[in-house]
Amino acid sequence: MRATLRWAHADFRAHRGEALFVVLASAGIIASLLLAGALFSYAANPWQRVFNQSHGAHIWLHTRAGADMAALSRVEGVAALSGPYRTVATTVESRGARVGVTLRAAGAAPPETGRPLVTAGSWLTGPDESGSGSGTGAGTDAGARAGTGTGAVVLEASVARALWAEPGDTIRVTGPDGAPHALRVSGIAEVAEPRYHPGGGPGIGWVLSGTLGEIAPTETGQSVGLRLADPDDTDFIVQRAVTVLGADRVAQVTNWQQARAEAGGDDRLLGQMFAVFGLGALLAAALAAAGAIGARVRGQLRDIAVLKAIGFTPGQVTRGFLVQHLAFALLGVALGTAAIALLGARIPGRIGDAAAVWQDLPGHTALMIGVPCGAVLLIAAATGLSAWRAGRVPPVPVARAALPSAAPMTALGRRALGVRVPPALVLGWRAAFPRRGRTLVPVARLALPLLLITVALVAWSTLDQFRSRPAQVGLPAALTVRAAQPAASAEAELERTLAAVPDVEAVHPGAEMAALVPGQTGTITLRGLGTARDPYPSKVVEGRAVSGPDEAVAGQGLLDLLGVRVGAWVRMTVEGRPQILHVVGRTIEPESGGRVITTTLDALRERDPELRPDFHALVLRAGADPRAVGAALAGTARGTLEVRETPNPVDRLEPARAVIAALIAVLALIGLIELLTLISTGVRDRGRDLLALKAIGLTPRQIGSMIVTAAGLTALASAVAGTALGLLSGRWLVDTQGASSGIGAGIAQLPPLPVLLTVIVGSVLGAVAAAALPAARAARRRLADSLSETL
Repeated sequence: MRATLRWAHADFRAHRGEALFVVLASAGIIASLLLAGALFSYAANPWQRVFNQSHGAHIWLHTRAGADMAALSRVEGVAALSGPYRTVATTVESRGARVGVTLRAAGAAPPETGRPLVTAGSWLTGPDESGSGSGTGAGTDAGARAGTGTGAVVLEASVARALWAEPGDTIRVTGPDGAPHALRVSGIAEVAEPRYHPGGGPGIGWVLSGTLGEIAPTETGQSVGLRLADPDDTDFIVQRAVTVLGADRVAQVTNWQQARAEAGGDDRLLGQMFAVFGLGALLAAALAAAGAIGARVRGQLRDIAVLKAIGFTPGQVTRGFLVQHLAFALLGVALGTAAIALLGARIPGRIGDAAAVWQDLPGHTALMIGVPCGAVLLIAAATGLSAWRAGRVPPVPVARAALPSAAPMTALGRRALGVRVPPALVLGWRAAFPRRGRTLVPVARLALPLLLITVALVAWSTLDQFRSRPAQVGLPAALTVRAAQPAASAEAELERTLAAVPDVEAVHPGAEMAALVPGQTGTITLRGLGTARDPYPSKVVEGRAVSGPDEAVAGQGLLDLLGVRVGAWVRMTVEGRPQILHVVGRTIEPESGGRVITTTLDALRERDPELRPDFHALVLRAGADPRAVGAALAGTARGTLEVRETPNPVDRLEPARAVIAALIAVLALIGLIELLTLISTGVRDRGRDLLALKAIGLTPRQIGSMIVTAAGLTALASAVAGTALGLLSGRWLVDTQGASSGIGAGIAQLPPLPVLLTVIVGSVLGAVAAAALPAARAARRRLADSLSETL
């Protein structure tokens, strides 16, 4: 063992450059993987991220006026209070949308506990700190007060989306007395509380105390947040707090488990997708590091033969290489991990923010330990294989001159040289693809990161499709309009009014109700949309659209729930009466987990002739702005309509874009390391051939061009193979995710051809640039054939 360690130390001193490359490659790969893990956690745990950054409260108590909130600070287990805040229930309108909002009286500085995180605009300012000017949007009668601090409001993000409100807009607020008030939207904020959704509880907004007094001078309630020392004591603390305040004074209690559960669906979808990407990146990183180590072992065949000749056993050689390169890997992993732990939060931009927040997110410790350990284990396995091969090197060197170094020149190659094809191109092709076995391994190793990059681009393109072409993913109607239940005579007039609005292409009446599945073990959504004469344009991906009586289309979630396929007859119970429908197609259904069955309104009226539309779905012309159409509808109907934008699932997946971009950068770095390893290995393995080519008359420029051409052709083959396989894998992965979430398969969107060509061309240009320096060095080598070139 002593002799092995002494040789390992001497080898390190003799090959410091190669050892440094292995260490830095391992450190860079681990650092990239940890940053990717930080971004994954940052995006896949939005609620936890907001909770940690805002120093959120675990419990929110909403009480009537007069409750003694100060007594809560004396409850054992309560670490801090947020508030209490005076509150008032209001109705907020903007661009035809109407939302119930609970306004809280806040100070000019955000609170320390339960602090709203302003993502757009600014927080509330006092009257003496505000600027001048009025807001934009609806309610232009705000006058000068729209620019003052007491006329400002900060909206929670989900409320702002429902109202189509942005900083600077003016919204209409109706208080308990029915009097309207115009408030300027100062900012938009995120909080770790239950989000607003239509049909649920009210949203949240913050105003200064003076503004709240103007809206509701007397009729106010109170809200207070409790941050606990131990979150596991939530239920016990709730009981204690209700007892202290009095059960008759507590109107509502919400806790952190409820808020996290509401955001849980988004977390799972993102988490599953990022887990696949993370495992793929880890595998690619381990192969790249193992490739660098294997190349170094193959470059020391002469030293290994000398060790065998002086008495080293195969076991000693194997242990020596294994110990040496495991030490390099451990050193590189330790450096990469320490760099991220100490300096990750100082990286500018979102990556630094993610690294800073990651330390407080669930799974941080597991990833900080698991990723390095997993990489070390994979590197150890690959290093063990290379070390085992090193142990089998014979003690008597075999002259490479006696062995063929490559396959003979093919007839096609000889013909190409005969028609004056540049020798660098022909020899570069021969060097890039010498034999089938020796060609497939480097191409496959370089194709893996390119495959994962293409999969990431498929995910990116799918998200873009939800935003740019919603009709292709089951969202043809951009707006939903609700009105007071009209009489039969007024229904046609309402439809004509809606159709007359500019940019409205089609108006489809609809009704939605809950239905019990057979056995009454679950609830689904039964929806009637459109009529037999003018059916709703659902996106059908299997089967056909509705064209006859009692026909319907269903989402993947409903088919999975009932265990049926397209073509089956489905029986359900609606308000105590049976409804039997024939499922003739499967649609992309983003809402309600896909547990939706859609037929025509005429089919539902056969069961209930008195059924009237609950809403109207508006399909807009291509390029129309839903917000502008919503504002036009509000002006036409003079406030009698409630207009909402159709929820788009991509709104919840926006954080994924930054993570996908970071993942592409990580994979590009891994591919670059793999490429450098392949180029250096190829130059070293062909050293004797290069000297022979120079001896028969090739110029240094031709030799350099041959090396660059070989690298470019290898990268081209890898890019084409990786892109093609990535398209197939990406489509399968996205469709599988869609099916498992209930949306349904068929949502995958392939990247545009220019993007794919950019990936291929970029890979080739990167390979050419990376090969330029090794090619120049090889072209300047002396015309000599030493022992090191023949072993």
